[in-house]
Amino acid sequence: MRLFALLFCSLVAFSFAINLPVHKEVLENGLTVLIHPNKQAPTVSCRLFYVTGSVHEVPGKSGLAHLLEHELFKGTKKVGITDSVADARFMQTQDSLQNLIRNAKEKNDTISFKKFSIEHDSVLNEHRKIFIKDELWGAYQAAGGTGLNAFTSDLMTAYIVTLPKNKVELFLWLESDRMQNAVLREFYAERNVVREERRMRYDDRPTGRYYETFNATLYEAFPYRVPTIGWPSDIENLTREQAEEHYKRYYKPRNAILVLAGDVEVPYIMGKIKEYFGTIPSGEAFPPLTIRDPEPAGEKRFIVKRKDAPNLMTIAFKTPEVGHPRLFALDIAEGVLNGRSGRLYKRLVEEEKLAVSVRAANSPNKYVSEFSISVQLRPDASLEKAEKIIWEELERLKNEPVSLREFQKVKNNSYASIVRSLRDMENVATMLAWYEIFGDYKIFLSWAEKLDSVSVENVQEAAKETFKKELSVNGILLGTQGE
Repeated sequence: MRLFALLFCSLVAFSFAINLPVHKEVLENGLTVLIHPNKQAPTVSCRLFYVTGSVHEVPGKSGLAHLLEHELFKGTKKVGITDSVADARFMQTQDSLQNLIRNAKEKNDTISFKKFSIEHDSVLNEHRKIFIKDELWGAYQAAGGTGLNAFTSDLMTAYIVTLPKNKVELFLWLESDRMQNAVLREFYAERNVVREERRMRYDDRPTGRYYETFNATLYEAFPYRVPTIGWPSDIENLTREQAEEHYKRYYKPRNAILVLAGDVEVPYIMGKIKEYFGTIPSGEAFPPLTIRDPEPAGEKRFIVKRKDAPNLMTIAFKTPEVGHPRLFALDIAEGVLNGRSGRLYKRLVEEEKLAVSVRAANSPNKYVSEFSISVQLRPDASLEKAEKIIWEELERLKNEPVSLREFQKVKNNSYASIVRSLRDMENVATMLAWYEIFGDYKIFLSWAEKLDSVSVENVQEAAKETFKKELSVNGILLGTQGE
């Protein structure tokens, strides 16, 4: 009883600790701005998210958003080049040669293909002589920028950096310029870099291709089935013209979210944001994403056998989109199953010695979410026995209420994690942008409150609605070293 009282007091403390003022403003051109003023350090975490990811790509153009992420570091009409007039001339010549290369490839004319390829590379080498390599990246570093990065997901492309508070205007200048004036230099060389990246991360890695296959099985029609990096044949055939058209239409204010978290004065910085971004044309909105997966035909299973692969088992279930009440209850279910003190680890790793690791993950997402269990099995482990134990624990969640002690422990761990994350301005800036893309940044801010409202009965009901065999996808990756 005393333990429960201590846990309850801890819970209340965490609830009161969450206080995150956010100024939200949408400019006339559609740019969404989120600002969290926080003076804990004289720095500002800066984020510019574009709502363009792999879900917005049409068949044959997968990987386009990811490749554009790379290209937007090549510079603009003002950045990364010493002669903008010569730059435009070089770009035009390379585009013409690429058209000739494509025609030769279609006709299987190897002589012309080789000739024009050599000529293109020669022109590119001359072009590179007027580059200022990595000028954009270097400008951030020279200003004391840290955490400089970019990434693409199924829903968006992000450009991020943390700067000293007196250098935030540099972010506004560089990113507003990049939004309007990007030049997609070295496109085909960068396309080859991305193709090699895909080869190393996916094609040559057993687990990479396995998880691609798993996603394509879990999602039948919905574009989460398409890898963000793109399919190999699509990457190889993307053109600079396609990328430039996508950039000019969609890398614009109405599809962008600008977030600042740190030591800023809201009225002043809003004035600067309007100065740099307010006159940029709004751009086009993406067509509504209406495609959805059909009702499941039943339980789905597949096995991939591959040399030098670890033995893996993955079981996943599709769940409602972010913000749905069931997801908060599934957060508790994740905590009950997960970690070294979780039920799955105790049984599969410690007691039965079947696995070396196990992880449960409740993964909220826009449109549709998923709950998954991933197990790395020992080489001599029984797949059937491991799967039987997983289903026993899922059925236990459905049929037995979680003990009050276990329930409260998981809740408190979740609260502690949330509170710790709110002290990190880089995480705050990123999460505000993510959840605004999900539909509303306030979903992130109210997560602790929603979690607080979850009951033991809610967890049991969520388990009953989610963990059904006829709704499951079971993937197995088997190494074949001994065959």
